[in-house]
Amino acid sequence: MDSYLGIDFGTSGARAVVIDEQACIQAQARYPFEMSKVSDLASCWKTALFSLLEQIPQQLRGEMRAIAINGTSSTVLLCDDAGKPVDVPLLYNDARGAAVIEQLRSIAPPNHTVLSATSSLAKLLWMSQLPSFAQARYFLHQADWLAFLLHGQLGISDYHNALKLGYDVEKLTYPQWLEKMQIGIHLPKVLTPGIPIAELRSEIASQFGLHRDCYVCAGTTDSIAAFLASGAQFPGEAVTSLGSTLVLKLLSRTRVEDAKYGIYSHRLGDLWLTGGASNTGGAVLGQFFTHAELESLSRDIDGSKVSKLDYYPLLKPGERFPINDANLPPRLEPRPASKAEFLHGLLESIARIEARGYELLQEFGADRLTRVYTAGGGAANPTWTAIRERLLQVPVVQPLNTEAAYGTALLAMRGVGELNRRGAEDTEE
Repeated sequence: MDSYLGIDFGTSGARAVVIDEQACIQAQARYPFEMSKVSDLASCWKTALFSLLEQIPQQLRGEMRAIAINGTSSTVLLCDDAGKPVDVPLLYNDARGAAVIEQLRSIAPPNHTVLSATSSLAKLLWMSQLPSFAQARYFLHQADWLAFLLHGQLGISDYHNALKLGYDVEKLTYPQWLEKMQIGIHLPKVLTPGIPIAELRSEIASQFGLHRDCYVCAGTTDSIAAFLASGAQFPGEAVTSLGSTLVLKLLSRTRVEDAKYGIYSHRLGDLWLTGGASNTGGAVLGQFFTHAELESLSRDIDGSKVSKLDYYPLLKPGERFPINDANLPPRLEPRPASKAEFLHGLLESIARIEARGYELLQEFGADRLTRVYTAGGGAANPTWTAIRERLLQVPVVQPLNTEAAYGTALLAMRGVGELNRRGAEDTEE
């Protein structure tokens, strides 16, 4: 039976999921990152990738038809002609691009997605001023480079990763204003996520006992992979990720885009995945409560009752969405004596921010919200779910799967399926 491999490179580690033709999970593997001990980030990624391949049972490796990889959005690196990194990669949250934002404003259209200190293009512009840039020939995202290690073709990306590089995902081309920048490096060729790029390099196939004709497919970002895993598929359905931060993604027939409010849209076939990311979320809860306290205190809260406490829970000043204000201060007062009452106020306030986020997306023209799937640690809190359902006024449900690696495996399976379908059509003609 054919199998398909999805690999997820997140912030705390890498994961792999193998599925069969019915999308049932056949095997899983993990590789945790010990960031405090990592001196060479790219080498760590490579080690993780090969370790995950080794952990997959040999029989499944021999049945594998396709592999796809996701990475964190806007995690990037510069490579030479052989694909060797010429400097340290910059992670998704690295804000050194702030130094070139004014320069970028003079080039990019107003309120464009790239006008963020952490965008791929801001990072590239900042990196172009480094001494190591003279040795660089290719600019790649994390998922692009890891896939290159498997298929051997440099300079290929997907339009999910390339969005924050400035790629026009509506017209499927680099815009003229970006071409005019002439940064002096190869920008990646951009493909549809999941489309097979090439077969495995022969030495990789031999090393891991994989079929030589196993395809490596164009990848995606970790958050979109998690959306694909959820089972959401119709306009109006959304996925809220309640992890350390709060991330909203609403499937829409209309593209919504405005950097002024931290809103951007990814292309998803003929639809748009519109949303934004707030700095509020589970990390703020973790500042005040242990995991055990969150569980026990939540049981003492009646989620059907409104909390009168009005907070804006942040770890430090600065918010991205639904308010885009780098100096927005946290609001965590007044602080009641009751821990349960304080937690109720925090949960309700985060839920208000989520509701406002979806409201804003709809005000900009996105489809009306009909259902919300929840991923992340917060999904397991029934009290929080009740509060959110009351404020969102739509069903809040558990996703089919929350693993980004599972969504990436689906992407690989569908990509090969599309290739086979087109091949069959060509044969009939």
